[in-house]
Amino acid sequence: MRHAATHIRKYVAEALGAFTLAFVVLTASAGGLGPLVPVLAALTLAMMVYVLGSISGAHINPAITLAQLSIGKMKLHDAMPYVAAQLIGGLLALGLATLLLPGGIPASFEESAVAAAMEALGCFFLSLGVCSAVYGRVTTGASGVVVGGSLLLGIVVSSGGSLGVLNPAVALSLKLFAASYLVAPIVGAVAAAWLYRWLSGPYASSPIEKAVRD
Repeated sequence: MRHAATHIRKYVAEALGAFTLAFVVLTASAGGLGPLVPVLAALTLAMMVYVLGSISGAHINPAITLAQLSIGKMKLHDAMPYVAAQLIGGLLALGLATLLLPGGIPASFEESAVAAAMEALGCFFLSLGVCSAVYGRVTTGASGVVVGGSLLLGIVVSSGGSLGVLNPAVALSLKLFAASYLVAPIVGAVAAAWLYRWLSGPYASSPIEKAVRD
């Protein structure tokens, strides 16, 4: 019973984190803060790492969860509920924003190979930052800064050819129902995770990894 409660807390934490990140992006975009959205998203992710990292690992991104699954840092029976919780968090953010913001959140994008490549590349850099925390290459105190900074870097890199979402759960909240935003980030995150696994070699586990695996 206690073990089951621990898992439920992880899933709720992932849903909360995804909801918070998506809602910040939605409200900032609707409030005319477009140029500040990358910084606000990075700060929000950094905060969530500190608040939720010891509970669930603070993936709050299906691409990150699936990347960690691909290199054996998660088990399938945990990864799938993580992804479901993250997507639910994104959809809850969309629902609340639709109720609170007049006219809702209009999505504007073009599906293209360039957008897909940019989303994959941006999430590649985000995933590298996450892996550095998972593999214990940064201290617990620095993990939020590194992961948040990696998101900011990824958004900046990708923004020339895409909207710089880098997160399928946030993409759902923005009504971006396209492979460029739902699939491409997963490809980039998985590629980065495998590269970091090879580069890292032997590693010491970190509190973030322990939170996921316990």
